[in-house]
Amino acid sequence: MEIVGKVEQILPLASGTGTNGEWKKQDFILVKPGQYPKKICITLWGDKIDEARITVGEEIKAMIDVESREYNGRWYTDVKAWKIEKGVAAQEDNAAFIDAPPHEEDDLPF
Repeated sequence: MEIVGKVEQILPLASGTGTNGEWKKQDFILVKPGQYPKKICITLWGDKIDEARITVGEEIKAMIDVESREYNGRWYTDVKAWKIEKGVAAQEDNAAFIDAPPHEEDDLPF
């Protein structure tokens, strides 16, 4: 799944040690544009944090996995990014207008 938007905020790095060894994760808030912009909290894990090197205000495309799990009768949903592409949001918006077929006039009343 892909989502395009602008990085609004980068939350503090979290790390620890679990049964599988050391781990680190970083959440960031992505604003998906539109008439009613949506904010989505996305998580980067491990080496993906250093590979992505995102900054506030940057337009990105995030390839994500969405997964829910149940714990003590409550459900929790994670949005995990496995790849980040930078600068593609603006290119895709412009491409949609460039590749559109020309408008043709017709005699229909609607």
